Amino acid sequence: MNLPASPAVQAPKKPFHKQLFFQILVAVCLGVLIGHFWPGIGSGLRPLGDGFIQLIKMIIAPLIFLVIVTGISAVGDVKAVGRVGVKALVYFTGATLFALVFGLIVGNVVQPGAGLNIDPGTLSQDALDAKTGTAPPKDAGQFLLGIIPTSVVGAFASNSLLQVLCFSVFFGAAIVVVGRERCLPVVNLLETVLELFFKIMGWVMRVAPIGAFGAMAFIIGQYGLGSLGTYAVLIAACYGAAIIFIGLLFLVAWVYPRVPLWQFIRYSREEFLLALGTASTESVLPRIMTKLTNAGCSRATTGLVVPTGYSFNLDGAALYLSISLLFLAQAFGHNLDLGQQLAALGVLMLTSKGMAGVPGSAFLALSATAGALGIFPVAGVALLLGADRVMDSMRVSVNLLGNCVATFVVAKWEGQFDREAMLEAFRGEAGERSTAAGSPEVPAAVGSVPADAGEREVPEPAR
Repeated sequence: MNLPASPAVQAPKKPFHKQLFFQILVAVCLGVLIGHFWPGIGSGLRPLGDGFIQLIKMIIAPLIFLVIVTGISAVGDVKAVGRVGVKALVYFTGATLFALVFGLIVGNVVQPGAGLNIDPGTLSQDALDAKTGTAPPKDAGQFLLGIIPTSVVGAFASNSLLQVLCFSVFFGAAIVVVGRERCLPVVNLLETVLELFFKIMGWVMRVAPIGAFGAMAFIIGQYGLGSLGTYAVLIAACYGAAIIFIGLLFLVAWVYPRVPLWQFIRYSREEFLLALGTASTESVLPRIMTKLTNAGCSRATTGLVVPTGYSFNLDGAALYLSISLLFLAQAFGHNLDLGQQLAALGVLMLTSKGMAGVPGSAFLALSATAGALGIFPVAGVALLLGADRVMDSMRVSVNLLGNCVATFVVAKWEGQFDREAMLEAFRGEAGERSTAAGSPEVPAAVGSVPADAGEREVPEPAR
């Protein structure tokens, strides 16, 4: 049995130039400069960004499996896990619906495509096919069936996060039903392997600045800053809507779980900057899950909500889809009436879920919506190719912050949120407490891990 916990101590701060946030910030700025002034060199640096993303993907699937299984076994209640999943889906549906409706309101007010008068005869389907790979859009049935893995090994090999999550829930529930004490050797093994994966994550994060530098240099070198002027109104509408939506997330986070979201962003600034630099939320999935568990959310809740939210709670993408749909309709001279916009809302609600994780997903969702409405040619979606990359920062930031808020809300809703642990994390207090054996113990939050995850992570000890 562990002795009473000693008071938390202040974690020593690194020199400013050794902090990951500063290194990533410098790398992103250098990437912008290289891409702008030497676009040829910038375009050639893509392997640096892609290599870092692949290193992250290498550990995502097993890390999700380990976090969910150990989290569920610690909770010890299968019904509680089911409630978390249902509550998460209810929140995701409401958030996505609101984001789509809000985007339509912004599109109607700003009219980003008005006056463009695009001639449908000048359009080519080739550019759109190259972006989407001509992949057929999934219907709701195909998407739901796709969550169930036909092979456990295949789910891990293909990095299908929803399939890995599905199997993880079954595995963790089986441990609870059989009995944690009886499965203790398996649980201890999984917790030890989880610690190893956290150590690997720490090594991978040391090259994060290089990955952010390569990704940003490629984006600017390949697409340039000139596209900002061509789509100025559309870009302003999307970013303006994103700022207002983020303000609403601040309100939601403070009213219900009482989370000061600005402090959380400051606490997770390295992850947010890395996501912006690489234009990918996948690059920070392991780290943001660690930060959320350390900030008071139970490991089981974080393990279920965050990976699911990566497919079901894309608030930034929803804003972009609804505003872009009206932009295209207006560009071809069509003003959609209320009935048509409600129909588009229903189609986008389905296609935005079914397109998750598919290359060119935004274009596939808009193409499916355009085909269903029949108002403008599907090939017209190719008009967005020039602005799509510029929208990445907006989509990534809103998607990531939206999933973090969702985790806090669901954890509070389920009674698995420790606000005191969150405040300790925001103050920078170390989450380690001494035990009789001298080994570290987890913070007060259920299933938490230390704040400096990636350097010195310790999974939850067996009970």
